[in-house]
Amino acid sequence: MGQGAYIFGCSGTVLQSKEIAFFNESDPWGFILFARNVESPVQLRKLTNDLRSSVGRDAPILIDQEGGRVARLTQPHWRQWQAPLDQVASYPDQAERSMYLRYRVIAAELRDVGVDVNCVPCADIAFPDTHPVLHNRCYGSDAETVVRVSRHVANASLDGGVLPVVKHIPGHGRATLDSHVDLPRVGAGLSELEETDFSTFRQLSDLPLGMSAHVVYDALDKDPATTSKVMINRIRDDIGFDGLLMTDDISMQALSGDVKSRTQASLRAGCDLILHCNGERAEMEQIADTAGHLAQSAQKRADAAILARKTPKPFDITAAEAELESLLGERING
Repeated sequence: MGQGAYIFGCSGTVLQSKEIAFFNESDPWGFILFARNVESPVQLRKLTNDLRSSVGRDAPILIDQEGGRVARLTQPHWRQWQAPLDQVASYPDQAERSMYLRYRVIAAELRDVGVDVNCVPCADIAFPDTHPVLHNRCYGSDAETVVRVSRHVANASLDGGVLPVVKHIPGHGRATLDSHVDLPRVGAGLSELEETDFSTFRQLSDLPLGMSAHVVYDALDKDPATTSKVMINRIRDDIGFDGLLMTDDISMQALSGDVKSRTQASLRAGCDLILHCNGERAEMEQIADTAGHLAQSAQKRADAAILARKTPKPFDITAAEAELESLLGERING
């Protein structure tokens, strides 16, 4: 039997017996953690170990540890960072090196607690009217800067033994609504999208994992990219992304219908994996029943992604922090 075509969350800081039984039966490809799952390094190491034990393999464990506003690991146990856009904008001459070091430190912290996938880089472009939920999570306001910094973020993650997830394909920066609660629509023409939003992801299309955008691009289709075959074909054929493509959180309210219909539409459109984040077992059961196992093409992409998950290269965190403090002129919070 193959692995499930979904990534699931769990409810709390300790894996419950019913969750263990469900995960053992449904065999999700991987798991994702949120702040509700995090208490301390010791607790988190046990949780990640228990999650892997529940499926009997070294399953990928994901997290959104961007630093800044989106950080599931926080003080006092983990380092605190300013928003990515603020760091890049404040130190443009040091952007590439400082962001590499930042995400190399983050990767070391993640591996220490058993997490081996980080949902970065955020390769969306920050526009003047980008919704605040995303704006300062971006790396720049032009494609060139975003690509350069994203590449260093991805390389830092890979060097630290953490798989990067490039997001949100094919571009979320023009969204003026929060896709957690509304469906954003982008009215830009195709040529403009090709020169900006789509361009960043085309130049990062070799990365092993990607996450879709719950955004409608009116110039191309009436449905959001996650559930649009037109848009997934463009991601594959024009943008050239051949990595493992997961949905953004399937429970976000940008998508219509229940989780079953959303799952069906996303897989039919061409997404490889359903990402479900809230840990509600009733919804996860529906998704598992609906999605089934990874398709053959998705399994090949999944296998390739796992092969890209390397043993971390040697790394001196103390030296990295000292270099960062020199580059940024301020102390890194620990």
